[in-house]
Amino acid sequence: MAGKQDKEAAKLAKKEKRAASKARRGQIFEAFKMQRKEDKALIPWMVGSLLVITGVVFGIGFIFDVHWVLLPLGILLGALAAVIIFGRRVQKTVYSKADGQPGAAAWALENMRGRWKVTPTVAATTQLDAVHRVLGGPGVVLVAEGAPHRVKSLLAQEKKRVSRLIGETPIYNVIIGNEDQQVPLKKLQSHLMKLPRNLKPAQVDALEAKLAALGSRGAAMPKGPMPAGAKMRNVQRTIRRR
Repeated sequence: MAGKQDKEAAKLAKKEKRAASKARRGQIFEAFKMQRKEDKALIPWMVGSLLVITGVVFGIGFIFDVHWVLLPLGILLGALAAVIIFGRRVQKTVYSKADGQPGAAAWALENMRGRWKVTPTVAATTQLDAVHRVLGGPGVVLVAEGAPHRVKSLLAQEKKRVSRLIGETPIYNVIIGNEDQQVPLKKLQSHLMKLPRNLKPAQVDALEAKLAALGSRGAAMPKGPMPAGAKMRNVQRTIRRR
């Protein structure tokens, strides 16, 4: 009886795995179709990278008289480069559509890679300005989006609130925008990654516990936009996993 149940469970798991794989392929294909409509250079870039890298590897093999042996490797590397180009251009498109929308920064933060602990909208106004709190290796990062003259005061108030609980832990302020001393939405993740690493993972967990009781304040605000094509951002993660 137990053996029969195990077989049925294995069969069900295999069926679910096939369904998930099929769904991922469908998601990638839909993203490809959407990107191709808006990005006329996508196909030339992907095909060009495939041909160039395959040709380079084949040429290297030709010098050492192993060109036919290296040809499959060249095709594989070329295909990998084409997939990477696809993912990067998808990311660029999605971020350009999200830029300027209320909640775009929260959406970008929650889609970041790495050990980041994001608390969206810890402070906000009725005009949909907001401050989001991020915990990570650098310490505390307060990310503000909205009108600069309003978010600066929000940032100052939130920094004062947080500093009372965390002592000497570094606090960084980031304002999303395209003006001087602001960080463009598409560069937010790279900006955070460049900050100095001041805390170890255990210290970050302890910091999170300290700030857990610190409630949010201000007006309610969407956690993040779902711009046209935003599902493609999830496709990018799927591509990376594959």
